[in-house]
Amino acid sequence: MRCSKTAWAFTTLGLGNGLAQAASTLFAGGTIVAFDKDTESLKVIRDGSVLVTDDRIAAVSEDAAPENLPNGTTKVDVTGQIITPGFVDTHRHGWQTAFKTIASNTTLAEYIGRYGEFAAAASFEPEDVYLGQLTGLYESLNGGVTTTLDHAHHTWSNETAYAGLNASIESGARVFWAYAFHNVTSLNYTIADQFPNFRDIAESAPFRGTPTELGVSFDYWGPNPNVPEAQHIVDIIREYNVSVLTTHTVGGPWGYDNLPSDLHAFGILNDTVPVVFSHASFITANDVQLLRSSGQYISITPESEMHYGHTHPHSYIIQDQAALGIDTHFTFSADILTQARIWLQHARYHFFDEVLSQWNIASRNPMSVNQAFLLATRAGGQALRRDDIGVIAEGAKADLVVWDANNSPSLLGWVDPVAAVMLHASVGDVLHVLVDGKFAKRDGKLVAPNYADVRKRFLKSAKKIQDTWRQMPYPPAEGEWSSGAPYEAPRIADVVSGEGNGYGQQFLD
Repeated sequence: MRCSKTAWAFTTLGLGNGLAQAASTLFAGGTIVAFDKDTESLKVIRDGSVLVTDDRIAAVSEDAAPENLPNGTTKVDVTGQIITPGFVDTHRHGWQTAFKTIASNTTLAEYIGRYGEFAAAASFEPEDVYLGQLTGLYESLNGGVTTTLDHAHHTWSNETAYAGLNASIESGARVFWAYAFHNVTSLNYTIADQFPNFRDIAESAPFRGTPTELGVSFDYWGPNPNVPEAQHIVDIIREYNVSVLTTHTVGGPWGYDNLPSDLHAFGILNDTVPVVFSHASFITANDVQLLRSSGQYISITPESEMHYGHTHPHSYIIQDQAALGIDTHFTFSADILTQARIWLQHARYHFFDEVLSQWNIASRNPMSVNQAFLLATRAGGQALRRDDIGVIAEGAKADLVVWDANNSPSLLGWVDPVAAVMLHASVGDVLHVLVDGKFAKRDGKLVAPNYADVRKRFLKSAKKIQDTWRQMPYPPAEGEWSSGAPYEAPRIADVVSGEGNGYGQQFLD
């Protein structure tokens, strides 16, 4: 399923030898935030050019008008604009788009009981899954997210599984679609039923020739796994050499451990398949060492972990084995730029506070914009063990974002392109987006010929889903959580003076 280094080398060689009639586009005159593999750092090229041939970056030049271009090369003038690699989202549940704005004050406990995979299973038809997945990916593409690792826990039936996969393929995004194995008892659709469905998908490979790849997600590795069931998952991962394995890792009072040590017990941590541990909120020191020794990554989802309350007490100190994710885009931002900005400033706060708590004054800023940029781009590629994703370099995938640095009031006067994007730009400044060398957004508009029809169908689906959820009672938050941890009401942050608590209501009428 994964692109081999051999295939990459062949493609790059083929460009030079003219083995096939290739489609080429030159992005000329922009400031390029490239990646230097020799120094393992960003390299800014001003007034340069990026040559895209088919799905790859054929050349990165310091010349805005390089010579000896392939015949028929299309030239796109990006003078004065900023070119970056596309952002990489390493944790997402794309099917949930229809819930947008109805869970603005939810907690993780409420989410699991009301909006999660098992709570939603009986109410989502395949069409609802398809439309939520497709419009959610369009939203991400619009914001410059070109790669998404989708923890696809909409696999409640053969039909809903295919619906989410087909939408991923149709979106044109680079999607690592990770089939979720889980026992959906409410629909009598067990993991045993899912194995044939997965095999059919893997062997028919409808994603072949597209940017979508097949992965696996599974959340029952430990601490008390069903060993034969988990081993069967390991066997099928190895049999099909899937592109990625991902799991929710929370721990602490929440339970849902799925720690690196739990997976290591099954021998999967040191296999060739990359493993991405989402959140890793209460990861242990020993498990961090396992991550580092095995080269596996966590996915920090900053806004999610703040919004829901599972937090991230340890993520600051394992950023060398971390990338960024979005999680449930229906509750907050659907773009990695926002996640990177939130994380950058939150990490700065954390390390500044360590100094101030000792009554000392910080002598430097603890985290740079370059580090945040790398977390949002290259680190995601590393988490997926794909050196050709999340970077602008010769031979890399042509997943690019062009920022409208000429016309945006937010970017007026920029000098440092990394700081301009990380701290000043917004998704409204995304001018062009390419995935696999094809435009997904051009001149500020999504390139999706069927978008008007999809939008109309989605709004109908969303109204049905939202009407159903407005009538649904909220799960009780009393006594103890499933892990045995007791519920406790936090103080309300009241911004309204006078009597009452000022909390207000959700406006869902």
